[in-house]
Amino acid sequence: MGFPKFWARSTTTEVPAIGTNPSNSDISVIHDGNLAYTVEKAENGSKPSYQEAAGAPVESHSPLGYNVGWITVIFLNVNQMIGTGIFSTPGTILNSTGSVGLALIYWAIGFFLAVTGFSVYLELASYFPNRSGSEVVYLEQEYPRPKHFFPVSFAVFSVLLSFSSSNAIVLARYVYQIAGTTATDWQLKGVAIAAYTIATFFVIIHNTYSLWFSNLLGFVKIGTLVFISITGLIVLGGNVPHIPDPTVNFRNAFEGTTSNGNDLAVALVNIIFSYTGYANAFNLVNEIKNPIPTLKRNGTISILTVGTLYMLCNIAYFSAVPKEEFAKSKEVAAGVFFITVFGRGRAEQALNVLVLLSAFANLLAVVIGHSRVIREIGRQGVLPWTKFWVSTKPFGTPAAPYFLLWVITFIMIVAPPAGDAFQFVVSLATYPNGLFTLALAVGVYLVRYRRKRAGLPRTEFRAWNIAVIFYILVQIYTVSTPWITPKGGPYAGTVSFWYATYCVVGIAIILLCGLYYVFWMFLLPKWGGYEIRPEILEVEENGANTHRLVKVPLDEVEKWDEEHDEAGRLRRRRGHNSESLSQGESNDAEPKAV
Repeated sequence: MGFPKFWARSTTTEVPAIGTNPSNSDISVIHDGNLAYTVEKAENGSKPSYQEAAGAPVESHSPLGYNVGWITVIFLNVNQMIGTGIFSTPGTILNSTGSVGLALIYWAIGFFLAVTGFSVYLELASYFPNRSGSEVVYLEQEYPRPKHFFPVSFAVFSVLLSFSSSNAIVLARYVYQIAGTTATDWQLKGVAIAAYTIATFFVIIHNTYSLWFSNLLGFVKIGTLVFISITGLIVLGGNVPHIPDPTVNFRNAFEGTTSNGNDLAVALVNIIFSYTGYANAFNLVNEIKNPIPTLKRNGTISILTVGTLYMLCNIAYFSAVPKEEFAKSKEVAAGVFFITVFGRGRAEQALNVLVLLSAFANLLAVVIGHSRVIREIGRQGVLPWTKFWVSTKPFGTPAAPYFLLWVITFIMIVAPPAGDAFQFVVSLATYPNGLFTLALAVGVYLVRYRRKRAGLPRTEFRAWNIAVIFYILVQIYTVSTPWITPKGGPYAGTVSFWYATYCVVGIAIILLCGLYYVFWMFLLPKWGGYEIRPEILEVEENGANTHRLVKVPLDEVEKWDEEHDEAGRLRRRRGHNSESLSQGESNDAEPKAV
């Protein structure tokens, strides 16, 4: 099926550029065994990249513009990292770890996980600094053989499971907390749909203004965490009379530490969830000028800011609220803190408003990032109606991906009933995502090896090996721990049926992707008498382009390969053929799209 032999030595050959000069080099294609690298350059100030030709072509001019500046890089990450987690999960993490000391250590581990994960993404971005979509691009280039397998598998996962229903439902709950009423399930769903619709409307109408609005909300949530942190320091200094002993939770800080593996696994998963988003800005790499230095500097600022505020907020919570009460707080950790310090009333309501704004900013950041993922999947040619996903008309935004995300989220909010079904659907996306993230982390070494073998130049950033290995080990841990039986037995998980059902179903989805791939890529072409080839299409004059996978009859394959390079770019013809082509003449019937 065309798996590459990564361990085999191969001869590297160079093919002169034909009709195109993407860089200062005289080379457009570099062959390394059965792999072919094309030299690509974009107008975002990045260095030329060498990407395997099976991948989607580089858009030399970003059709979405270059509106992602350093402030936006910071808040794309901050707004996804800081959602409702720091306000709601510290109590759950304390309950799982059993002690204040271990809880704080877990928050520190989360910070180091974010740093190592960010370094992995930054190295991968340095290899492909002119492609947006992060994981879509990195998996495509890490595992180029068999052709289109990872793009197909990741496309199915991303399209079917790219929903933000849980984020929207949490936002809806805070709306009703502010109103002081208890909502029915359908009232919650209605408000969740309305909130997601408003967020989608913002991002579809205008690219730049939606980013600015997201940045503004980011300032609000940073201000909220700074206020909590300062309040905690005031309490810790003994300046709040009705909290006479603010250091009680820090004496014997490790008292009560649990040794239960499942509880510790749940705590780490919650920590990872709280830091999710440190790589969000990588989804918009081709919209960033000088992307690698900009991401390195400002992505680091975003992680340092969030990590510092997370630790200070936890210290604030522990200084004000007794450990036993805090451990039982679960979803209202920040609320318990505000009530303890300021009492019930306006302060509690103000907190709910701030958390609501934080949840909405998180929704915006997730939608913006996911839209670039879906658009890049469309550019790989593995989705039907290729031009539809790639087009930026009518507002200069990726409207089609935004609409798809809205439809999937609408279905996932409305269809599953509250309870087990909803929890199962939400959990279902996490396990395949963990497997893909593990593959992405391991793939760093595959890219390094192949680039060294092909003699390609060193890029602007390389992660420390210890950081990559730590990130890989954490991913192995996260895909292993869901199989640990809860201490209450196999039916004591988050659902009433077998606790690991979502893991089995997640694996089954990936296996079905493999079966579909074999059927689509091998069996159908064999039965239909054709082979699948990529073709580069210019979609719009603003720079939008894409791969389209076409069916080439077997008796025309040789001619097709002579006229197109490995990436599907039409070679320059000489003489009469070139002149005829320039006049729009062709005797060939256009191949059918897959």
